[in-house]
Amino acid sequence: MAQRFGFSVAATDGKARKGVISTSRGEIRTPAFMPVGTAATVKAMLPESVRATGADILLGNTYHLMLRPTAERIARLGGLHRFMNWERPILTDSGGFQVMSLASLRKLTEEGVRFSSHIDGSKHMLSPERSMEIQKLLGSDIVMCFDECPALPATDAEVAKSMALSMRWAQRSRDAFGDRPGHALFGIMQGGVTRDLREESARALTGIGFDGYAVGGLAVGEGQEAMFGVLDYAPGFLPEDKPRYLMGVGKPDDIVGAVQRGIDMMDCVLPSRSGRTGQAWTRRGQVNIKNARHMDDPRPLDEDCTCPACRNYSRAYLHHVFKAQEMISGMLLTWHNLHYYQELMQGLRDAIGAGGLPAFVAAFHAQRAEGDIEPL
Repeated sequence: MAQRFGFSVAATDGKARKGVISTSRGEIRTPAFMPVGTAATVKAMLPESVRATGADILLGNTYHLMLRPTAERIARLGGLHRFMNWERPILTDSGGFQVMSLASLRKLTEEGVRFSSHIDGSKHMLSPERSMEIQKLLGSDIVMCFDECPALPATDAEVAKSMALSMRWAQRSRDAFGDRPGHALFGIMQGGVTRDLREESARALTGIGFDGYAVGGLAVGEGQEAMFGVLDYAPGFLPEDKPRYLMGVGKPDDIVGAVQRGIDMMDCVLPSRSGRTGQAWTRRGQVNIKNARHMDDPRPLDEDCTCPACRNYSRAYLHHVFKAQEMISGMLLTWHNLHYYQELMQGLRDAIGAGGLPAFVAAFHAQRAEGDIEPL
């Protein structure tokens, strides 16, 4: 008998919550940051290395996996966990966002979205039912509803129409998901930056009933101030006894601000993508390893960091391998970035548990404001 999905809050500090999500594949400590394994891999990392950074859960991508190698092939090969050698929990997104942002020649109807693959132009249909079928074939532990994510800025009328469609699709996703013990289905709140629409969306979702709830349609270009404006009220519209997931966020200061406002889960490609382009995230802000100032610097990226990049290599070496386009550059910087993100999450969990979140956040911002260490 598969363990039922559950969520418990162990401590709060203001709106921030520290808790645990229980799944049949292990516990997820919250607030949690989920590294993104788009095509069944966190780019430049081995699964055991991702786990070593402190990650409890990964995100997989329905759109990319349905196109290549196909969900049916992954199912024949034993499911996504076995396929990518990650035995812990996996959350899969619904494919909706990627269809809107990547696919060409797409046609949106009540039924779903017809589109042409960005890989080979082949024609596909993604509907709530098909999205649920794909995610079942993949075998993910947390399944996301199929929704439409409108590009901002958009008019209130456009956002309202899109949100209403997403809510109808949420009901169809719930119906198609059925009863799957040990697997969870999350609904996705939409409504742009309009409070009334967010509240209406939350009411519709809680009426349907889900195992967790996501705040969708943010981090799509509206800016941090507008995003925080929505997060000041939106999580409060959702049930307190279920996890709240902010999709596609983000930079370290976005994460800290979201946790302060009651968010339990986040994901973003940023730490891995930045690592491949020579950007490192540290306690003192961002470091661009491409810059010539690092060429002769024997010091580590961050002397307080225990990741392999900081423990075993100099800034000079990291600068050299990036410039030489060596593969190890992306590997080391991605490991560092994911390590830093997970260390930040542990710091947030500890601070909430100790009732010291305001002091932690103040120290976080103060250290970032200092900027990188002085050049030699």
